[in-house]
Amino acid sequence: MSDAGAMLAALLALALPGSAAAQDHAAAAQDHAPADHGAAAGEVPAIVPSPIACPAVPAPLPGELAAWNRRVPLAAAQDPAAAALLAPGVAIDAALIPSPQVRYALAPKKPGASASFGGLYRFSVATAGHYRVALGAAAWIDVIPAPAASAASLPSIAHGHGPDCSGIRKMVDFALEPGDYLLQIAASPDATLPLLVTPLP
Repeated sequence: MSDAGAMLAALLALALPGSAAAQDHAAAAQDHAPADHGAAAGEVPAIVPSPIACPAVPAPLPGELAAWNRRVPLAAAQDPAAAALLAPGVAIDAALIPSPQVRYALAPKKPGASASFGGLYRFSVATAGHYRVALGAAAWIDVIPAPAASAASLPSIAHGHGPDCSGIRKMVDFALEPGDYLLQIAASPDATLPLLVTPLP
């Protein structure tokens, strides 16, 4: 075979997908292709933490949160004058209403979108001390001394998250004196919000 014929045969072998020469060429190209590790060259792949494996039987909660798993349903009000009575130490599943329907005593700093939920509750404090509001979602809350018409929202003294696997998304602490208070809830993503107001030891 002439030199021109040999070159044509080699080119045809590479062009035919099923030929041994073509497969060898593809395998070699694959061996030298850059590996795809989910990040561009020079970037460090993001480290995704493993989710916490919660036990089948939840661990006991601290004494001040022990009522969390014994919640009872209680509907929120849309007007301060009709605010539902919330007993400290009793956990509830708050049945909220669409935020645009709530007539807040004070405008929340984070009112939430029109598709969010909120509501109003009232509670009484008999003994001065620190009190915690525990929530099952990242809603916005205000604690306002009654009568709310002439009061400002109280500053919180601490923030935090609940114990792992407890379902407590947010905890806010307040220093309260004996008296009556209005609890405003705003910007809840869900219509049902687990909630507990409890005295701290």
